[in-house]
Amino acid sequence: MSTQYVTKETFEKMQAELQHMKGVLRPAAARAIAEAREKGDLKENAEYDAAKEAQGILEAKIKQLEGMIATARIVDESTIDTSKVAILTKVTVTNLATKKQVTYQIVSEKEADLKAGKISVSSPIGKGLLGKTVGDVAEVQVPAGMIKFEINEISI
Repeated sequence: MSTQYVTKETFEKMQAELQHMKGVLRPAAARAIAEAREKGDLKENAEYDAAKEAQGILEAKIKQLEGMIATARIVDESTIDTSKVAILTKVTVTNLATKKQVTYQIVSEKEADLKAGKISVSSPIGKGLLGKTVGDVAEVQVPAGMIKFEINEISI
């Protein structure tokens, strides 16, 4: 699993979510299986099968989140270099085709939220902007074709 660069806030949310899954959801899934088991023949018990499947999905989510936490690296915003586009920087770009100006914050996959202007570092646009400096033109290959962005400003 690749390294996830996250803010301290996101790391704490991930830990809280994991504790909730282990402390609340896991016991609830076990209770649901026990209740379904009490209802008779397991071969013809759809409720039991559904409870076992839900437990399997929960365990997979717990394992995935544990892996993300294990590979997470907390990025301190005070140490970010704003001379070039990097993770957790905000970058204002102009789409050279439409002349539209947009500001994105480059974040980890876990934090990505396009409506909030946060794009993943591993997205095509995120990858295309990384390492660029003010004045550079980034050519980004997206499903709709090639887009050129001029870097206007980099901040935190």
